[in-house]
Amino acid sequence: MYELTQGIQKSIKGGNGRIRPYKMSDKPAVAGGRPVRDKLLPLAGAAVSDEDVHAVTGVLQSGKLGCGEMVRRFEEAVAGYVGARYAVAVSSGAAGLHIGLMAAAVGYEEEVITSPLTHPATSNCILYQGGIHTFADIDPATLNMDPQLVAAKINSRTRALIPVHFAGNPCDLDALHGLARENNLVVMEDAAHALGGEYGGKKIGSLSDLTVFSFSSPQHCYTGEGGMVTTDSEELYEWLLIFRENGMVADPDKQAKPEGPWRVEMQDRGYNYRMTDMQAALGLSQLARVEEFVDRRAALAEIYNRALAGHPAVALPEQNSRGRSTWHYYILALRPETLRVSRAEIYYALRAENIEVGVHYLPVFLHPYYLWIGHPDVCSLEGSLCPRAEQMYHRLLNLPLYPAMSDRDANDVISAVSRVLDYFSV
Repeated sequence: MYELTQGIQKSIKGGNGRIRPYKMSDKPAVAGGRPVRDKLLPLAGAAVSDEDVHAVTGVLQSGKLGCGEMVRRFEEAVAGYVGARYAVAVSSGAAGLHIGLMAAAVGYEEEVITSPLTHPATSNCILYQGGIHTFADIDPATLNMDPQLVAAKINSRTRALIPVHFAGNPCDLDALHGLARENNLVVMEDAAHALGGEYGGKKIGSLSDLTVFSFSSPQHCYTGEGGMVTTDSEELYEWLLIFRENGMVADPDKQAKPEGPWRVEMQDRGYNYRMTDMQAALGLSQLARVEEFVDRRAALAEIYNRALAGHPAVALPEQNSRGRSTWHYYILALRPETLRVSRAEIYYALRAENIEVGVHYLPVFLHPYYLWIGHPDVCSLEGSLCPRAEQMYHRLLNLPLYPAMSDRDANDVISAVSRVLDYFSV
């Protein structure tokens, strides 16, 4: 931190080499001022109520902790909430993406197009199937996959699209669904950030062949770890159940050689991707407050928008006018030409104010594993596979945004961001 502070102090010298005059109250903490907060405001936090605790305790006291009746009730509740015919609970969003591609019969050397600006789990599921991951660059304004660039990537081997609703901002599903219809492609939405979101007046989760939600690290419905896959297809639903259950089938009416209620037979390769009843009980309790959570996130985002829109050092991502964002993250895009310091120094300066900030995401193709596996579409020594995603990655910062935050917390964030950006602006 000493070397960083020294670098910052040098960076605020004017052309004549003199330090610009600032009052101590204006100085950020990293340059000797008093921090905006005495204690750290975390980047994210769970909103766990007494009702949540009671729901989980009830399952513990029942002695039935595995994948059972509570999971079935949670699946029905999520399907009803989003307006889908079916829902299958899984151990994680990543597990949901995996069995979603399995159910869609995406296999060896078939291509799937997805966004590079996402968690690696989004494209890892393609690797699990022996498929070929192809990244279509983003629209810098929305940080979502650009449909025009998706169209340019489609070829005879393309089998599916996985659009990502980045930070809960809905993708251009009209354009993507149009491409899917024209080319006979499956659409599986990565809606890890988007439970409670809407597009065209309908809930995310009811619009595509498959939609995958995550309930981890705290989402709008938090179960510790967990996920859900929704679909309107009975065939896809049946396969999702099989793949979640180690490929096993217990229903005699669906068995190849039924012999009695004791028989459980394996019909395909599958995985133990089950959710527990404890997680489902917490999920059911949390689901009752999803609208409250999303509304609170939107209210906090509006506080940020009013204060930060138009600041010369930052740009705010555009929100889809046909959708309702869940504001899973609040993203700032720094304008490096207006700042004397790098994003890293802005990051550390905000941390010194006791404001935790984050960066999401390192583009998938830049992760060492994706460089090492050597596919020509992901390993490049010259140029950039997705230059927009790579350029934006170096500019992005996430601000704290979660339902348990108060308006005062949000104003502390604004004070810290404004102080730091103003101090280090050109």
